[in-house]
Amino acid sequence: MTVYRRILLAIELNEDSPSIVRRAQALAVALGAELEVLHVVEYVPVEPMGETLMPAVQIEEELLTRARKQLAALAAEAGIPEDSCRVEAGNVKAEIVRSARERNVDLIIVSSRERHGPSILLNLTEDTVLHAAPCDVLAMRIGRVR
Repeated sequence: MTVYRRILLAIELNEDSPSIVRRAQALAVALGAELEVLHVVEYVPVEPMGETLMPAVQIEEELLTRARKQLAALAAEAGIPEDSCRVEAGNVKAEIVRSARERNVDLIIVSSRERHGPSILLNLTEDTVLHAAPCDVLAMRIGRVR
């Protein structure tokens, strides 16, 4: 019997994503667990001097389309089925927790950057998810793969 049957990997789409995906995928395989990958687009429209240059809905849709393409390419490269990957729009922290609840996830994996100085005081995504999650949370350090 495995402790973790469903793992949710919440990722940013950046240069560290392939490494985090590989590590999460290796963990899922070792545990015999199902891996789902989630990316959340959090678009906060900023209107310079009260004028909108492009409709916010159009900008958000373009961001979602771009994120879906990036996630599909990342999943294909890692051999992750497309139906195991999702892109959502909304507050990153809230969407991760909501998705974990809805999908009955046993473990959430988030990436974590090393923090120094005043940045330690910031309420980062991994901290919020850790305290609000309905399951265990694993923070994988970025840039520390050996």
